[in-house]
Amino acid sequence: MKIFFLCTLGLVQIAALAQSPVTLTIDAGTRGAAVPDDFVGLSFETSNLLPDKNGGHFFSAENQPLVNLFRDIGIKNIRVGGGTVDMAKYAVPDQADIDHLFAFAKAADVKVIYSFRLLNGDKTNAAALAGYIWQHYHPQLATFAIGNEPDWRSYHNQDPKITSYPSYLADWKDFATAIVASAPGAKFAGPDTGSNYPVPGAQDTRYDDQSWTRRFADDETKSGIIAAIFQHDYVGQSAKGVSVPAAVDAMLSPGWIGIDCPALYHAVLAFVAADGLAYRMTECNDYTGGVDGASNAFASALWALDYMHWWAAHGCAGVNFHNKRWIYTDTIYLDSAGNLQINPKACALKAFGLGSHGNIITSAKLSNPDRVNVDCYAVGYSTNLYVTIINKTHGSTSTDTIVTIQPQHFSAAGGKYVVLESKPAGDCLAKDAVLGGATITSTASWRGSWTPLDVSKTGQCQLTVKSASAVVVHIY
Repeated sequence: MKIFFLCTLGLVQIAALAQSPVTLTIDAGTRGAAVPDDFVGLSFETSNLLPDKNGGHFFSAENQPLVNLFRDIGIKNIRVGGGTVDMAKYAVPDQADIDHLFAFAKAADVKVIYSFRLLNGDKTNAAALAGYIWQHYHPQLATFAIGNEPDWRSYHNQDPKITSYPSYLADWKDFATAIVASAPGAKFAGPDTGSNYPVPGAQDTRYDDQSWTRRFADDETKSGIIAAIFQHDYVGQSAKGVSVPAAVDAMLSPGWIGIDCPALYHAVLAFVAADGLAYRMTECNDYTGGVDGASNAFASALWALDYMHWWAAHGCAGVNFHNKRWIYTDTIYLDSAGNLQINPKACALKAFGLGSHGNIITSAKLSNPDRVNVDCYAVGYSTNLYVTIINKTHGSTSTDTIVTIQPQHFSAAGGKYVVLESKPAGDCLAKDAVLGGATITSTASWRGSWTPLDVSKTGQCQLTVKSASAVVVHIY
């Protein structure tokens, strides 16, 4: 039996303290849903499938450094779509491009979400490509998707068939019917909605006072062809005019997790879950386009780790951080010399994978008397418990936190922990991160180490989590 628990600590940042105590009491006997094996994902533009000027493919089984990074980071899901799936200036990938993509997927051991062009698209061509994928690559396919962010008004202005939600749904069904005829048994997901309203600053694209995401789920829940509902989420909205200090403070604020995530969940995604459908954040990041010095710095890693755990605890099937050629929010990118590099966020994805083997714990008791800006999550099996602690205090609020973990209905033999921190330590603006004292590279496997931790027979233990860092604890 597996276990998973979420708790959010501290909704108010406080003045800097030397140390503050936090006690986390976990009832290991109350168990909920499992964290999916393919929860950790990346999203890429469809244009990334097209050959470069030399005829080479970025996604290819021959691109061993990229295969190594995917495997080492623990990326298990890749969504192909984004804005370029619907842009006429980009060619629709052909069978050769698709062959390279799925050869890469097999080598990297990932599932593929494959999107077809809807905006001024060709359903006959989409159906033919879907049939080819279904026949040759069904084992590597997660699901099909059609179009991208159809709720934006700019989308409606480019296709006379799609003027509002009803006309979008009619066009989507027309494409889905053609694809199913070519790929019998195929499943779909959608609508890949662009607006995360009512998150503060988001554009309101609702139709009849309801999100397109919720309406699509309600309309298609009984169709029998929907595998999941897809939502996009750029929490901070546009990066235009956002300074580095403002971006860092926002990413590490209690509000981005404690206010903005619940706002989107309760207004939209809770209704999807009530329809009995899975949902996935297939395109997300801190800011659209990113803030240089923040989105590609260590602060984004702490936010990303927090974000993944919060959504996992609320029934999300997975998170795909968008990776666009090549911008500040990327997890993986090519430098000016053409070499693959990672931003600190990659270490956050790895840390999530290390600490997310399990199911939700539905009962816990938290004590955080100083209301420190720290978030804690626990995941595990009946014989293995993983606790992730994220200390988001930084700058003038920097506070090292003494955390006591008190499992109940649990028998332990030992414990260990691994630290996610910046390099140099404590610097939210650092461009490098280490996990267990080691970074991630495209040439060698992660060689981070776990530190032994004294635990009682019931699993009780205590450790200090430094400001601007995170710790994954394994009790076994």
